[in-house]
Amino acid sequence: MNDLKDKVEITALEAWVDREQTTDDDLSPFKAQALSAMLRRPDYYPLAPTAGDILHPAWQWLYFLDTPSASSTGTDGHPKTGNFLPPVPLPRRMWAAGDFEIRHPIFLGTPATKRSAIASVELKEGSTGPLVFVTVKHTIEQSGVVCIDETQRIVYREKPPGPSPLPPGKELMSSYDWSVEIQPDPVMLFRFSALTYNSHRIHYDRQYAVEEECYPGLVVHGPLQVTILNNCIRQFCDGAAVTEFSFRAQRPLFDMDPFTVCLKRSGNQISAWTRSHEGFVGMSAAAVIEYG
Repeated sequence: MNDLKDKVEITALEAWVDREQTTDDDLSPFKAQALSAMLRRPDYYPLAPTAGDILHPAWQWLYFLDTPSASSTGTDGHPKTGNFLPPVPLPRRMWAAGDFEIRHPIFLGTPATKRSAIASVELKEGSTGPLVFVTVKHTIEQSGVVCIDETQRIVYREKPPGPSPLPPGKELMSSYDWSVEIQPDPVMLFRFSALTYNSHRIHYDRQYAVEEECYPGLVVHGPLQVTILNNCIRQFCDGAAVTEFSFRAQRPLFDMDPFTVCLKRSGNQISAWTRSHEGFVGMSAAAVIEYG
C-alpha cells in the first residue's frame, strides 16, 4: 500500500467528497431526435420525439452536459480534472459502473435541473497498478419533482506502456430469450460522442486509440451500450417502462466487429448484456420493468 500512497495522495483526493455541482437544461427535443435517427431504429420512436414526449431511460445522458473549453480539455480529449471531479493523477479514465432509478417520467421541452455530488473517492490495488474509484451521485428534478436518482462510478488507472492483452473475458451468460446483432461503425461512435459532448479520442480518433491508448480499434462507448440495452428492453418487453437499471463494464468492445445484445426475462426482472463476436460479455446489466 505504500507504493500506492507514493503514486496517489488519496487523503487530498478524499477532501473532494461532498463537492457539489448544479446544471440546468431546457431538454430541447433535438438531441432525442438526433439519437433516434443515429440508432436507425424507428420502432423505438415511431415518430420523431417532440416536446411533451417522455425521455427514454439512459437518454438523460444527452443533457446537462459539461462543456469545457479547449484549454480545459486534456490531450486525450477528456475534460481536465480538478474542477468538479477530483484531480486524480492517473491518466486512463472510464465509466466503470452505475445505476439509476426512474421515480417519475421526464418530459422533453420542459426545463429540468441536475444536482451532482462527489460521494466517495477510493484507492485500490489492481492487477496492473493503482486504481482510483470516484463515485458521483446525481438527481434530476423537473417541475419541482425528483425524476431520476443516479449513481456513476468512474475508475482511473495507469496507461499501459505498450500493447497489452484485454482483461480476461467472461464467457457468455446462460441462455437468453431475445437477441439482436449490432454493427458499430466510426460514424455511429462519432455521432454519439458529438451528442454527448464526449471528446475522448478513443471513440473517434483511430490513430490515437491504437498508438497512444494501445487499443486494437475505436472503443464503443459504455453509455452507448447501456442506451442500446435500454432501447432493446423497450422493444423486447413491448413498451414496458424501465424503472430501475444497473450496469457494469466488463470488457471493451470495438468498432471492427459486430456485438450482440442479449436479454433474459424473469417476471419484471430483466438480465441484459452485450456480447462480443468472440463470445465475451462487454457490458452486463439488470433492469426492473413495469407496465403503465
